[in-house]
Amino acid sequence: MNERKMQILELLKEDARRSADLIATMLDAPAAEVKQAIAEMEQDHVIVKYATVVNWSKVEDEKVTALIEVQITPERGRGFEGIAERIYLYPEVKSVYLMSGAYDLLVEVQGKTLKDVASFVSNKLSPIDAVLSTKTFFILKKYKQDGIIFEENEDDHRLLVSP
Repeated sequence: MNERKMQILELLKEDARRSADLIATMLDAPAAEVKQAIAEMEQDHVIVKYATVVNWSKVEDEKVTALIEVQITPERGRGFEGIAERIYLYPEVKSVYLMSGAYDLLVEVQGKTLKDVASFVSNKLSPIDAVLSTKTFFILKKYKQDGIIFEENEDDHRLLVSP
């Protein structure tokens, strides 16, 4: 991938609402070149989706998110692919990552309540034949996601006390 496309991706990652014309101005490049580069990256599935990052703690419709470590037995001939696909097709699943280390997959799940997430693990994820074990961690608070800090730091107004 050329340097121009990488620059465009970085600018879109910072703010997906930036227009091709604005990006062209920022990069001092022809707008037609930027529009064509974006179209090519969409066509090649380099740019998959334009998304909004939501701080759900500021919304009344707060969600419960859990990270689940999953140990699995790989399938002969397909390895982890088939099992990962089976898991990521569930609507509760937001992300699935193949990992190195003590477990094989890291699965991010979202539900309305703790009970919803627990039900997903016990009724859908654990019964999969290839799943050997799961370990669930509930996210209590998100401080930063995708490079975006959710809470503004307040200035420390305490007085310095010296001994």
